[in-house]
Amino acid sequence: MRGSRTPALRPMTNDLQKKLQGLSRHRRGKVALAAHTTLVKVDQWARGAGVAADVAGAIERAMLGAAERKSKAKTA
Repeated sequence: MRGSRTPALRPMTNDLQKKLQGLSRHRRGKVALAAHTTLVKVDQWARGAGVAADVAGAIERAMLGAAERKSKAKTA
């Protein structure tokens, strides 16, 4: 039985990562541009794969900035 000796590894994703997974490729590209990284790194971070800490922080800031701008647009 293959894999019976090791536990299954499931990446844990937070709400922000799940929200990023639901965005279109164009929107994810905009997040990558804002974070000064590539779309590949953004997609890796969204699914819970390992990326560098500084890249992950930049992606989080870009996502939070986009959410903040969206909420301001709704109130204005």
